[in-house]
Amino acid sequence: MSQALDDLVALLDLEKLGNDVFVGVSPDENRKRVFGGQVAGQALIAAGRTVELGKVHSLHAYFLRPGDPKVPITFEVDRIRDGRSFTTRRVVAKQNQIPIFNLSASFHVDEEGVSHQSPMPDVPPAEGLPTFMERMAPWAHSMGDWYEKPRAIDMRYVDPPNMAKEMGAREPKSRVWMKADGKLPDDPLLHSAVIAYASDMTILDSTMLPHRIGWNQPGLMVASLDHAMWFHRTFRADEWFLYSQGSPSAHGALAMARGQIFTHDRRLVVSVVQEGLLRLPKA
Repeated sequence: MSQALDDLVALLDLEKLGNDVFVGVSPDENRKRVFGGQVAGQALIAAGRTVELGKVHSLHAYFLRPGDPKVPITFEVDRIRDGRSFTTRRVVAKQNQIPIFNLSASFHVDEEGVSHQSPMPDVPPAEGLPTFMERMAPWAHSMGDWYEKPRAIDMRYVDPPNMAKEMGAREPKSRVWMKADGKLPDDPLLHSAVIAYASDMTILDSTMLPHRIGWNQPGLMVASLDHAMWFHRTFRADEWFLYSQGSPSAHGALAMARGQIFTHDRRLVVSVVQEGLLRLPKA
């Protein structure tokens, strides 16, 4: 694994405090608040470590308050249901005894059944696309240390990133190839947590494109509000997956985005929906 991926795996390896209580920390980065994908991935790990049978097939989460990166996060797991086919867990993430994040996750024992899926978009393969630093080079000066920061997730943009409103208004869709930057252990829960982490990185990009809003726009405020995922098929987070994202609606300060995650062999493995807060700078 790369050092950045090794750090992410360590981040997701929560310490157990007691019966169904875990604690996690945040990386030493220059962030004003905890990254949403981090707390979602950690909460999923906490839930999964109390489950004996089945793999996660869905999660629904709310981001309640901004997390403080300097304060450890406590994850309290509630064993809602243990059935023969389905297991349900609820997780409350707290800092200083104050809830910052809620997650409900359902786990399912594999069964035989019907199968169909949406087709994967036709896009160029990841290997021939520019790296993150190559793609972001025109805006390196405005990104500061964030430009050269080692990344646990290798990202290859199919469509230009929304970094400059000079690009003009565009269709609300964004497609990005991603994978963990190295080989992960053969733990399905860890692969699901890494996908959950990555799923929050770019999903709100599509909501800004029709409005000529870039991430580097001064005064812009963007925050995840809620996040839902459905895990359809088995996958590995350390192999290329296409994250195809689009926004069906935005109104006022609320914007919705949907995402589909496909493996390199065109299997639809995860569906994602998120609503985010999108506040424009005051004139």
